[in-house]
Amino acid sequence: MNISSTLVHRRCHSNFAMESCAPLFQISGIKNREKKLALLRGIHQLGGKYIGGSVYHSASTHLISPPFLASEKCLASCAAGKWVVTPNYVLDSVAKGSWLPEEPYEVAIPSDTTAAFYPVRHWREKVTSGAITGAFQGWRVLLVFHNSSRLVMFKRVLEAGSATIYSYPPPSHSSITHIIAKPITQDASSYNAPCFPVNHIVQYLYGQKNFVDMKYNMTTNYEAKETSVVDVDFSKLEADLREYAIEQEDYPRLLFLEFVDDYHHQLLSQATETDSSNIGAMIECGLFVEALDAIRSDLFPGILPPAPYLVSLIEYAQQGNATTIFLRTFQQVMQRLLMANPPWVAPANVKKYYSRVLQCPHCKMGQWPFLETAISYCLSSEATCHQHCGPALPTLLRFYSDVLAIFLKLFQGELSSVNAGNFREPLTQGVYQVSTSGSLLYGTFWTVWERSTLLSCAVKKLIQLIVQAASGEQTDRCEHLLAMLLDLLSVLVEFWCTQHFKMNQKLVEKGLRDLAEYFAFTSQYLSVVVLDDMVARISTTRLKMPLVDAIFRNMCCKNGITLDDRPLSLKKVVLSYLPALGRLAWSHSWTQCTTNSCVSLDTNCRTLRLVENESGGKCCPKGFNKVNAAGETLLHRACKTNQVETVLYILACPGIDVNVKDHVGWTPLHEACNSGSTACVEALLRHRPTPILNCVVDGVSPLRDALLNGYMDIAKMLLEVGGSDLLRQTDENMLDLVGDASQRAELLHSAQVGDSAQVLNHAALEAGSCMLTHLIVCYQQERRPAACMHPDDVGRTLARALEAHSFQRVTLGWTDQRAVSLAADMEILLEMARGKHLGQMCETVKACKGGNTVFLLQLLESLQSEGETLLAEETPFE
Repeated sequence: MNISSTLVHRRCHSNFAMESCAPLFQISGIKNREKKLALLRGIHQLGGKYIGGSVYHSASTHLISPPFLASEKCLASCAAGKWVVTPNYVLDSVAKGSWLPEEPYEVAIPSDTTAAFYPVRHWREKVTSGAITGAFQGWRVLLVFHNSSRLVMFKRVLEAGSATIYSYPPPSHSSITHIIAKPITQDASSYNAPCFPVNHIVQYLYGQKNFVDMKYNMTTNYEAKETSVVDVDFSKLEADLREYAIEQEDYPRLLFLEFVDDYHHQLLSQATETDSSNIGAMIECGLFVEALDAIRSDLFPGILPPAPYLVSLIEYAQQGNATTIFLRTFQQVMQRLLMANPPWVAPANVKKYYSRVLQCPHCKMGQWPFLETAISYCLSSEATCHQHCGPALPTLLRFYSDVLAIFLKLFQGELSSVNAGNFREPLTQGVYQVSTSGSLLYGTFWTVWERSTLLSCAVKKLIQLIVQAASGEQTDRCEHLLAMLLDLLSVLVEFWCTQHFKMNQKLVEKGLRDLAEYFAFTSQYLSVVVLDDMVARISTTRLKMPLVDAIFRNMCCKNGITLDDRPLSLKKVVLSYLPALGRLAWSHSWTQCTTNSCVSLDTNCRTLRLVENESGGKCCPKGFNKVNAAGETLLHRACKTNQVETVLYILACPGIDVNVKDHVGWTPLHEACNSGSTACVEALLRHRPTPILNCVVDGVSPLRDALLNGYMDIAKMLLEVGGSDLLRQTDENMLDLVGDASQRAELLHSAQVGDSAQVLNHAALEAGSCMLTHLIVCYQQERRPAACMHPDDVGRTLARALEAHSFQRVTLGWTDQRAVSLAADMEILLEMARGKHLGQMCETVKACKGGNTVFLLQLLESLQSEGETLLAEETPFE
């Protein structure tokens, strides 16, 4: 412990001044799980923090331990002058409602010299008074161990007491005061310093008598610990994790209780259409309500009303003349028809029957055009399969809304049957086999040639209609329609994924990723409130998780933030997405340029206009994607030669990567700054997304390049965009590159302008927090990471292994990526429990009072608590 950290420790020490410093606890020697969890709850209740793990952490301020314990944590805490208190300190403080003084609860280990001397108190008082920085102050220790893993433990204990540690062999200039060896050999005693066994550490801290009374054998204790670690069968752990992952993969995400009924077991050998000539006569006479009543009374399992009659009734409703009674009766008839003769458990002729009925009587082009017409008409759109009469009619709106509800109920039944394993086709002798090839859902959304892709033409159109519904007026009718459309999308996604998952998991992952990216791109102009509401309505986490991931990545991309491109994991969320959230919170005052067909930049009175081709698209320069031997694109070369017209031309083209790198790693901004291409630098900085300003290649950033070459105008522009952070991006002080004092003052002024131009983008922060909250919740539900495992099972075993070994050691030789992913999630969870990552989160995010951001922080604290609970579990490694 250095002097500065000691002073901080002292300021938080006396009666702890709990209001200003939150105590950081470690626990040692408490093996009863219930007692340990009670201590954790008490610590959190009073605003303290718990640092888990089996090793001592220097950040801790208090150690909870029973008396007469000589563990690593106790020895290190005593040597560092930390509070070592009994468990009653926390329990009594909880009963009191605030932290009590620590002195009455300090662990007492009377020494062999006088009963008035207590080792723990003795070292604590000497450290807090400033007399020493640690019990081993001034020790320069050479550790000589045959087992390197033991050396690490004793090194932590000695460093906690401010000793200087040397490993064997020591540097030639070192002046050794103590040699700690295990075992003591002639080689260890060859240095000009006394050689001690490891027991000397305990004797020095606690006194000789206490060492004997505790019957402490440090070697035996640690050897037992080491044996338990080495004996972990990591290959068996991989098999257990793989089995756990497989169990979680194929669970049904959508369950519809209304379909769990006896009719699923009443498999029909055939279904026939009845000869109801009297119903036909009613329809011819215009008695449509009476015809519907007659059909309703004749509905029984195995009996279908003639399809032409239902088609005639649908045609009548399409004319907009149907009464409210007719529409209500029609909906009841269709609902009862589905329940009495469900196509998902019926013969092929029943599926064909529904195919004939559920299509537009006027166009007769199949299920999707009829469903699309129903949705479009409800959205007051003219994109219907045929021309409808006049403006939107209330009765026709009601009819098409009912049609959409019928389709949704039908598709839910098919999905429910697939999940239950009851989707069957009859064979001879009344035997049934599972089949979905003739399902109505497949026939509606996928052609025969599209079934290997999730994002079919019909699915794309459905997504467009969903976005249109979300961006319209927020009336009750529109909200009801949006909810049904999102339910419909969830059902069809779950259905398609269920069919392909076992055969080709990578195909499913690609299909979900493509659909999510298309959805995110289509909905990018919706407000965060609308996006939040829309995402929250999605029923299946299988769709919601990749969707919110794509939306968040799209938000970052639009703001010029580069993200990790590895597969989604808890580690990626914590280490890549959370820092990106902090960058989302800030934006500068440059006016956003748009890539329209006319882009101009006034440079020496030159104006560039991009020419459109005949189809209205932008013309890309010839050789746009080609690179030379150095890996330089046309944009690189134009920036080197200050061809601003070409640069503007390229930047106006769709899909341009402004941060493209050559073979060395240089970006176009590097080249422009190195060559003094002022106009090109300005064009690049006005582009959206803004180029990366802090890209350092071999220690050279764009700002350093400009300063080294004397391009002050370029350096000022960079600082007015990036602010003073650009001056501190390397160990080198950028201002030292400028000899003139007035120029340094100008650069500082430009940096201050850049800092003042940066303003908090509260809307972007709230939007990003909203998406990350959804993402973490969905990830927990969908991937079922190790934190969700029962602590008595594989989750606890995995936590033990990662506590004792590195992630690389535990997963060495593992071939199952699912097991590796679960181990990675557990590793990041344990690191969060030790306070490793959340403490580094952007202060802007922590200080935000927005509802979405506050909820995200609470969710992250909950994750941290899960990790602390796992660390608190009784393990053989502590």
